[in-house]
Amino acid sequence: MMLERIVQAKREEVASRKGAVPVRELQARMRDLPPPRDFHRAIDRRSSEGDIRLIAEVKRASPSQGVLRQGFAVEALAGTYARAGAAALSVLTDTPFFQGSLDDLVRAKAAVALPVLRKDFVLDPYQVYETRACGADAILLIAAILERQALRDLLDLAQELELHPLIEVHTREELHAVLGTKAPIVGINNRDLKTFRVSVETTFALRSDIPPDRVVVSESGISRRADAVRLEAAGVDAILVGEGLLRSADVEGKIRELMGTARDDSH
Repeated sequence: MMLERIVQAKREEVASRKGAVPVRELQARMRDLPPPRDFHRAIDRRSSEGDIRLIAEVKRASPSQGVLRQGFAVEALAGTYARAGAAALSVLTDTPFFQGSLDDLVRAKAAVALPVLRKDFVLDPYQVYETRACGADAILLIAAILERQALRDLLDLAQELELHPLIEVHTREELHAVLGTKAPIVGINNRDLKTFRVSVETTFALRSDIPPDRVVVSESGISRRADAVRLEAAGVDAILVGEGLLRSADVEGKIRELMGTARDDSH
């Protein structure tokens, strides 16, 4: 199964990274960094006019879709996302399966004033220190690949380092486990990580189980304005969109269409 392959490769990668750059070096880097940007506030509808927010993703490839967009410059793409009205960025940093890197994250963060989420397969406290040391403001934790205690420990460490954790679920069982933690942001992944099939209906099925004090993000499979309208009506705070933007010939126009802010150029 693809997820198991990714997790196994990630364990090996983390072991290698620990040997190359010890945790104490990451901690030393962190001491000189400014405080993280407020990812939580940026994607919370209550902190704005109440409109659904967009987390726009920097993503080079995926195991199911292959290369999504040839040879883009991270800085230019991040700038386009910010200009078109994204509230935050997500950057995929896995190399073997998604062709991303921590360098992509560093470059995206330097290019814009928006908060940046590191999206990867986080299994080990080392990766949390690494995330903060490279300047990320938020970190993705995936319930499907973590035992409950490991999830709690990584969540606690992320918050201790002032990172904003987004905890991702895609089943009711995972959601209820996460609701037993202090996770302030819950992401509902519409992609079944076992089959890679995508259905936005996953968000609608789980949204009503989430109490109003949590910020809710719907992830994957969102490519039409109608999806965003339905999700907003269901009380979702933000949508995370990658492939729908990266496959578009006009990324800025696609964001404005998706968010209902398309310009009328007829005047």
